[in-house]
Amino acid sequence: MLLNSDTQLNQHSYYEASVQRPPLQPALQEDLSVDVVVVGAGYAGLSAAIELARRGYQVVLLEADRVCSGASGRNGGQAIVGYASGQAPFEQQLGPKQARLAWDLSVQAVQLIDERVREFQIDCDLVKGYLYVADSARKARALEADMATMTRDYGLVTELATGADVQRHIQSPRYCASAFESISGHLHPLKYGLGLAQAAQQLGVRIFEQSAVLRLDRGARLMAHTAHGSVSARFGVLAGNCTLPEYGAQVAPELQARIMPVGTYIIGTAPLDAALCQRLLPSNAAVCDNNFILDYFRFSADHRMLFGGRVSYSTRTPAKLKELMAQRLGQVFPPLQGAPIDFVWGGFVDISMNRAPDFGRLGDNLYYLQGFSGHGVALTGLAGQLVAQAVAGQAERFDVFAQLRHHPFPGGPLLRTPSLVLGMLYHRLLDRL
Repeated sequence: MLLNSDTQLNQHSYYEASVQRPPLQPALQEDLSVDVVVVGAGYAGLSAAIELARRGYQVVLLEADRVCSGASGRNGGQAIVGYASGQAPFEQQLGPKQARLAWDLSVQAVQLIDERVREFQIDCDLVKGYLYVADSARKARALEADMATMTRDYGLVTELATGADVQRHIQSPRYCASAFESISGHLHPLKYGLGLAQAAQQLGVRIFEQSAVLRLDRGARLMAHTAHGSVSARFGVLAGNCTLPEYGAQVAPELQARIMPVGTYIIGTAPLDAALCQRLLPSNAAVCDNNFILDYFRFSADHRMLFGGRVSYSTRTPAKLKELMAQRLGQVFPPLQGAPIDFVWGGFVDISMNRAPDFGRLGDNLYYLQGFSGHGVALTGLAGQLVAQAVAGQAERFDVFAQLRHHPFPGGPLLRTPSLVLGMLYHRLLDRL
């Protein structure tokens, strides 16, 4: 999931350019006392607020910028079953039974999007279908083995193709194997997020934009302080990103070292011929390769190619980003060489060390949700639902994730970024070889 755009890139993503936002919600200007304060008005915070309001809790949601102005409104729009880590951390730490429960919860996370789109009548260009692809013989063997394991152990139904048969799913010379599944899919992330915000407000949630939490006092009652007001609450949910300055040392210092920001970027072409789009991706699926440093892409509802990749582990925007990504797009789809690029944007994915979600508690009444590691479109909604259940005293499903052990990134504040850059270069070399 993407956070705010780099200042060197376009100020607005394709998503911002294709919606009409509602009027700005007022900043907090008073002192309130409620049942739950939620920090961060992205998918996770909005989902938590919706579920808590349904249970009768008074909820205030504080957002430092605008609703879904960060990760939830800027990402690739791919709603994916499973976890960026795969099932290994769950299997190794929790055993097969809990690992299967974690998998089933990820399926429910995608289904939850479907349910909310129907219930709240959110027009967000939702499309079903997902295609995993491999660009080398080694990666093809890995993809085939992974799909076989997922079918055997978790019941994931996929349609595997190799060689020339891949062209039935994607007209690209780059890929030698593919696996299609129909659980996952894609959507317009900002339309979906704004729909969730409207639903939350209809359920009585009070949303305050441009209301960064500057300090959070912990105790039997929590006290969240903003520049011009405060919220006292029995429970709190930290649903933003713990690497952000307004939500770091002052709020949750013990969580910062467990998350690393990794830059990723997207280009959006001008609208393309609909027949060409149909030929290149007959199922209109979202696509992702299985390289460590991956490409991910899909067509928008207005026939633009939204093509993502080009990660940066150093927090610096790569040089000649637009040209490099356009070149990469042309390698994947030769008919799109030279296609006009209307949008370039990017930001940071919040990854954990093992790329598994990092959910848990700080004390008895403060919960946190982070580390979605690129799978946040679906998992954030589930996270909000699980944390609401935990607040209400039903923590069995939340604790599937809270039991996972997470380690800080090595090197401390000064050395962890260089260490991660070296690790990224190693994996990039493996992908190329």
